[in-house]
Amino acid sequence: MHRRLDWRAVSWQALTLVAAGLAAWWVLDTLFANLAARGISSGFGFLSDTAGFGISMSLIPYSETSSFGRAFLVGLLNTLLVSGIGILFATLIGFAVGAARLSRNYLAARLAAAYVETLRNVPLLLQIFFWYFAVLAALPRPRGSLAFGDILFLNNRGLYLPAPEANGPYFLLAGAVLAIAAVFLWRRGAGVATLVLSVCAIVPLALISWEIPALRGFNFQGGMVLIPELLALAIALSTYTAAFIAEIVRAGIQSVPAGQVEAGKAIGLSDRDVMWRVVMPQAMRLIVPPLTNQYLNLAKNSSLAAAIAYPDLVSVFAGTALNITGQAVEVITLTMLVYLAISLAIAGMMAIRNRMILAEDGSL
Repeated sequence: MHRRLDWRAVSWQALTLVAAGLAAWWVLDTLFANLAARGISSGFGFLSDTAGFGISMSLIPYSETSSFGRAFLVGLLNTLLVSGIGILFATLIGFAVGAARLSRNYLAARLAAAYVETLRNVPLLLQIFFWYFAVLAALPRPRGSLAFGDILFLNNRGLYLPAPEANGPYFLLAGAVLAIAAVFLWRRGAGVATLVLSVCAIVPLALISWEIPALRGFNFQGGMVLIPELLALAIALSTYTAAFIAEIVRAGIQSVPAGQVEAGKAIGLSDRDVMWRVVMPQAMRLIVPPLTNQYLNLAKNSSLAAAIAYPDLVSVFAGTALNITGQAVEVITLTMLVYLAISLAIAGMMAIRNRMILAEDGSL
């Protein structure tokens, strides 16, 4: 009887696989037949063709004579940039607001609650439009820029910042590596080594020469600029996602038994030390898994950049490049695979972080 049931299960699985294979074959056969009927060649050879269009922002050298492959890389880097900025600030804002919601300060708790209830219930696209059209577009022109210490300038063309000259990026990278190493050692309790690395991390920053933006003619020259599209998208993604992260943080903190808080206070810890040394390490076990989902949502929501013409992967490659080449299958497939890879990378890194937390807590 059991053997008969096993064979029946295997038969149904085999039939399902055959049906799925036939369906996939039919779809692909129909697709290539339609492409051939319209004279559209398939393949990725178009990536080496000249793109012939400009891109408003590029982290790497790019011109209209660059290839579609180069345009794809520009869009990918712009997507990674805004996603990285969004994840960083969404995390900082979300943790701060989540902690504030549980504050004994009535005003802080109410303001945090108002922030969460307002931003998470307004569509993200509308928030992007708000920051782009209602806030940044209303800023003064370059001659009337808002100046911050004569080194930062904000106007309707973007935020102008000092830029490192020559080998500046390498010094920044060296300082960042040393700073991360210092934080790691600090968490391990290596006080002297942490102090030494912290001092060493400052040295590369002191060696950097900076190019300060200056108003020449009708616009600023020198330094670097964060275009309004990037600012609007980064702010909207950060603040919107932070509202959801705040609720995750609040739930994680409330999951820690009250006895843990009382024990921390009994040994003389301040409220701040109790929060960051007793409560948060335990709360992170419940915070990290749903936090991963919010990071994934933020990375995918960055595709809304096309609504305000920020040159991300969707706007540049799945938009302009697709319209020029007509290679819809290849372009869309490649774009989908990129977002899949980004999502899997984020999920993988967060899974590693979650295992580290569980290992430190003794749950593994």
